[in-house]
Amino acid sequence: MEIYHEQSEFNTVLKFIKKYRYLLFIFAVFFIMLERYVNEGRNLIIIYTVVIIILGVIYQSKLVLLLQSGLITLTGYLISPLSIPFDMFFFILWFAYFMIGLAISLLISNYTIKYNSSIELTKTLANLLDSRDPYTATHSENVANYSRIIAKKMKLTKNLQEAIYVGGLLHDIGKIVIPEQVLNKPDRLTDEEFSIIKQHPQIGYSTLKHIKPFQQSGILDMVLYHHERYDGKGYPKGLNGSEIPLVARIMAVADAFDAMTSKRVYREARDIEKVITEMEEKKGSQFDPEIITIFLEYINKNKEIFLNNTQEKSIAQYAVTEQKDTV
Repeated sequence: MEIYHEQSEFNTVLKFIKKYRYLLFIFAVFFIMLERYVNEGRNLIIIYTVVIIILGVIYQSKLVLLLQSGLITLTGYLISPLSIPFDMFFFILWFAYFMIGLAISLLISNYTIKYNSSIELTKTLANLLDSRDPYTATHSENVANYSRIIAKKMKLTKNLQEAIYVGGLLHDIGKIVIPEQVLNKPDRLTDEEFSIIKQHPQIGYSTLKHIKPFQQSGILDMVLYHHERYDGKGYPKGLNGSEIPLVARIMAVADAFDAMTSKRVYREARDIEKVITEMEEKKGSQFDPEIITIFLEYINKNKEIFLNNTQEKSIAQYAVTEQKDTV
């Protein structure tokens, strides 16, 4: 039996409440005692309701909520007997508290299920895209993880970190319609073939633009602008500097790094030291100077992971473990 709600990675409020629940309960007891002596218990029902709401956020088990709501009702009776006659009203209040906690618990469960489902659906779409090229089978998830690392190091909000992760999974979704002979061509692309490849940001944007949550989260910006360059020589719009949305500048760094360090149909994976040097040289031209500095500092700190010739565990995979360890 699951007692606690499953905590999604970005649900910081739920994590905070669960982690510090005992401290919150100590504060609740303090205010209950204060109310008893200052206001003669007139506001105790408000405090009890807040406590049962917190319990609903924490606990998924109906049995636990039933017992906890009964404990709250009994506490109210013991502290202020006159406010809760020990008859049918006691059980009615117990039932009321239980229903409040249950309602909150069901809302949290539904939110978690929908969040996890949307992430799994997004991963499925990304995997479908990556499966077209066995040499880039984990590209989208790597880019999502690298982008999230940068966002975390830049101390962006948790909501924006979440959006950046989803944007990383979907950034190349427009390639789903690119012809196989172009996408997986082992030789140098012709100008015409390259012009076809360059259409994928606009195609991806057009595919996703009607999804309302993506319109305000910055995900559409990542899909459309992740091939823009800081010096204005990128595509599809030729934006430069701060004209490029921050989330797209982050993704451009993550996308380029994974592309250079991954094996492709037309070349082997490049040496990590050479990649770091090349990306450093492109600071201020292809890449945002601040973002590339932050990311390369992280890579230099963890590059021993890449020095293993088998590369069984990339920094992107390492980042998932690190993320779980730090929440």
